[in-house]
Amino acid sequence: MILYIDTTKNDQVTIIVKDNGAEVVAKSFSAPRQQAERLLPEIDKLLKNKKIKLKDLEKIEIENSGGSFTSLRIGITTANVLGYALGIPVIGISGKTKIIKSKNNRKFNIVEPIYNREPNITVKRNNGLD
Repeated sequence: MILYIDTTKNDQVTIIVKDNGAEVVAKSFSAPRQQAERLLPEIDKLLKNKKIKLKDLEKIEIENSGGSFTSLRIGITTANVLGYALGIPVIGISGKTKIIKSKNNRKFNIVEPIYNREPNITVKRNNGLD
């Protein structure tokens, strides 16, 4: 089974479990500024409701582009931690269609976010304490 996670929308999360290409269960929920707090409990609840065990998961797919920095980091970090803990591959998906190829054939690979804009780095403010 494959666990698919999409946190690219700032206020919504989508979780899908697929088996042999067919959707087994899906859930979208609103989580404005609460994705980090709600993602793992919602994954756990979704799997338990369908009596799916974590050991049944063979792969995790994560959307890794198109969202805000924080939204992407929350989803990608969650996917990477779950993949590492379960010893299963994590695959980055861009636009739900393009699979980002891993750099090697290890069982576990880190997925990195793709940002579709230039970095916005601010200049340090002088607060008079320097």
